[in-house]
Amino acid sequence: MTEFITIAIFNFAHEINVLRTILEHEGIPHLFQNENLIAIDPLASLAYGGIQLKVHPNDIKRVQQILNDLNNPLTVV
Repeated sequence: MTEFITIAIFNFAHEINVLRTILEHEGIPHLFQNENLIAIDPLASLAYGGIQLKVHPNDIKRVQQILNDLNNPLTVV
């Protein structure tokens, strides 16, 4: 896990639920650092630097695409 790098930061524990499911489904190794601490005390998020999503450098492009898809969903009319 020392090779993993932070690719995104979230302020609240509820923000990572869907992302975790997608990463697990895709088989992408990941770590949400500070997740439990901030789930217990949400006001401590700023003090601890938020919940950091850490992934292996080989998976950065895949995870960035997943994050982009979640942030910019296609709208069907």
